[in-house]
Formats: sequence, structure tokens, C-alpha cells
Amino acid sequence: VRVVCASCGTLVEPTSSGAKALGKGAALKRWGPYGIPTENQSLKSRIARLVFNNWPCFWGSGGKVNFISHDLREVRLSIPLTWRTRNYVGTIFGGSMFAACDPPLMLMIIHNLGKDYVVWDKGGGARFRKPGRATLYARFIITEADLTEIRTALTEASPKLDKVFHVDLVDAAGVVHAQI
Repeated sequence: VRVVCASCGTLVEPTSSGAKALGKGAALKRWGPYGIPTENQSLKSRIARLVFNNWPCFWGSGGKVNFISHDLREVRLSIPLTWRTRNYVGTIFGGSMFAACDPPLMLMIIHNLGKDYVVWDKGGGARFRKPGRATLYARFIITEADLTEIRTALTEASPKLDKVFHVDLVDAAGVVHAQI
């Protein structure tokens, strides 16, 4: 649920202990151009987010998972410009961008397809459009149509499938800085 204060326009984020007011700047900083999620996280997805953010391989990338939907069909992350993500010229290191964006899609597909399927992340690429001089945001979405397409292709065509997903890394204004 998205709630906006009628008098001042402040966004209010639902929490387990009531509503927490977020100023426009705070909401933009946390959620980026995608806005506050329309659904709340479950306890299971909050725990998954905590584990993900503290997993050494992901933590080292400098990225931060901000939201995981209850069904693991949407994941949002941010990559702030910090000492861990900064490269020699003072922008976000391309390796940090790629490392932060690599694992979510594979884990989302594994979770949503179930144990009857073996999922591997076979390759990836990045096209860097602009240097990241501020926090960048990514939003990963797996739709029911994507899952149906995967299941159908695997049952009818062959036991193997290579599917490509594209994710944009954008700044708070929605300007694309990289395509992963």
C-alpha cells in the first residue's frame, strides 16, 4: 500500500510497527526511480534479504538488496558509490555493477521453477552507458509468462534452454548507466 500525506506530500512506508514517514528525498534514495514497492515483504523474504546482503560474495560487490517480494518474483537492489565500489577515476566500478546484478535472476528462477529443474547462470555481459557517479538501482522481475515460457520450452523442444534477461542499472532520475 502506498500512502501519501495529503498536506505535505510525504511518502509513508508501511512497517510491522505502524507507518513510518519517509521524506521525498529519503524514499527516492532508498527505492530510486521505481518508487516504494506496492506489496510488503514477508518474514521469509526479509530473512532472505538479510542473508543475501551478508553473503560474502554479494557483500563484496558493494550492492545491497533493498526488497524481495514474498514470492521471489521481484528483487530490487542498489549500488551506492562508496569506498568499496569506487574505481580509480571516482565512479562505480563496472565489476561491482556486474557482480551485484549477477546472482538475483538465477536465484529467482531456481526458487520459482522448483526442484524439478536445474538452473545454471552460464554467462553474462554488461554494456556500460554512463559512469555511475551516484547510487544506481536495479529491478529484477520474473513474470508468470517468463516461467510458463521456460517450462513449455523445456517440455516440448529439448531438455536444455538458454534464456536471456536484461536488467538496467539506473540512477535516481531513471537514466540508464549500464545494461546487464
